[in-house]
Formats: sequence, structure tokens, C-alpha cells
Amino acid sequence: MDTQSLQAFLAVAETQSFSRAAEQLHLTQPAVSKRIATLEDLLGTRLFDRIGRRIALTEAGSVLLPQARQILFTVEDSRRALANLSGHVGGRLTLATSHHIGLHRLPPVLKQYTQRHPEVDLDLHFLDSEFAYQGVRDGSLEMAVVTLAPHPVEQLHVVELWRDRLCFVCAADHPLANHRRALSLAALCDYNCVMPGAKTFTGSLIAQRFDEAGLQLPVSMATNYLETLKMMCSVGLGWSLLPEKMIDRDLIELNVDTAPLYRPLGYLVHTNRTLSNAASKMIEALERSQ
Repeated sequence: MDTQSLQAFLAVAETQSFSRAAEQLHLTQPAVSKRIATLEDLLGTRLFDRIGRRIALTEAGSVLLPQARQILFTVEDSRRALANLSGHVGGRLTLATSHHIGLHRLPPVLKQYTQRHPEVDLDLHFLDSEFAYQGVRDGSLEMAVVTLAPHPVEQLHVVELWRDRLCFVCAADHPLANHRRALSLAALCDYNCVMPGAKTFTGSLIAQRFDEAGLQLPVSMATNYLETLKMMCSVGLGWSLLPEKMIDRDLIELNVDTAPLYRPLGYLVHTNRTLSNAASKMIEALERSQ
């Protein structure tokens, strides 16, 4: 069973499309189809049902999927371990980060890293933190620099690097901006807010604070992009909570009678994965930036 056929199988299973899998693998669609056919002949069973344009895993395909991931994970881990013996810092480093960290925390780290290690092919993905966690767990990402989950996640080694203080903010002409005294959480709930998605780590952290007070957030709009939240807040669509680094003259920070709210930011890697020399040097660069 060759790894190229397994890679094609995983790509089709994850994209549910032969054409998108071909784009992902930089192959032609007939080449992907041939690899899948070879694998199906070898195993003596169909792996996909093809109904019109829809692609779905058969029962056999569903059984093979986690095994294929584990086989490719082990093969790639062995390659990294052997490559590390030379001490050379090069090859591909697949790294995910959130848009906010990529804009506000990583630029100086990445500039220094690429200058010191020009032979590293940095494969940078901008993802929501929750998807980055999944990518590191399933082995498609070597590491991620994101907002950290509120609870430990099995199989992941997580290190906090920074803390973002989340500030209550609104537009200068918003009714809340005129309050001189400290506002209560209940008073905030009399006005619509714009927030990160409820299923994001940041969104759940904010919701928990209001849940503990027995309050429900009056969310009128939600987006996972903090820069978009800032824009919506600045034009008066609602108050919000944003990292301190994002506050400028377009926003007014509100005085709210509650304990400071922080979200942890950092990196994560798989506990069972042999890190490449490129990843180890990235971790060193990140820890120097604290």
C-alpha cells in the first residue's frame, strides 16, 4: 500500500471532491482517480460512492479513514526523525495562526525567523483557532499559534505565550459612551452587542462571564474576525469586547464593574509527533518574543 494512494484517498475524503483533491495535491483529476482505483483494487472494495457529482465514503472507506491518517502520520514522523539527525533547518513547516495573531503578534517573529532560516518553506494557514486545534490533532498541521482552548485537549502540548486583555468598547456616539459611572453587566445587556461566534474560544469565554451573572448577551451580529467586529462596533452597530491592542480613536473603552477578562494566546503541537528542526526553531523564536 503506497502512501501516495493513501494521500489521494484522504484528500478526496476531506474535500468530498476529486477536482478539489487534485488541486490540493497539485495533480490532475485523472491522476487522483487512478490512485483511488489502485487503492480500491488492492483492498478489493469500493471506498467511495459516486452519485452524480456527490462523493461519499462507503462503509469500508469510513473504516479506512482513521487508519490511513495514522499510517501517514507515522510515515511522516519517521521521515522527520531521520531528517533531524543532520541538524539541518529546512524543509516545509506547516503552521496555522488566527488572523488577529497573524496581524498583531507574529510579524516580527516571522521576519526574524525567515531571515535566520531561509531554507525553511513556511506553509502558513490562517484559520479559526478551533480548526487549527483540529489540524494539529489530525496531523495536517505541525503546529499552530492561536487563541488557546479554555480546557486541556487530549494529545496536544499547549504553551501560553501572551495574554490579551479584552476591553468593553463602543463607538463615540453610542449611548453607552456618555455614562460617567461604572456600568454593570446588566446595564450593558440593555443594548445590542456584536460578538465573536458563540462556538469560538473567545466567544465562549465572553459568554461564560455573562452566564455566571445570570445574563444573556443581546448579540445582534457575530463574526469570527476581530477586525470586522471592530469596524461594526466603530460605526455604532453595538458594543463589543476587543483586545486592548485594537483600541484606537474610533472606539471608547467603557468602565464596567466586573473583573478583568483575559484570553490566553500561545502555540500547540501534538504530543506524539516528532517535531522537525524547523518547528523547534520556530518555538524558540516564539518563546524569545514574550
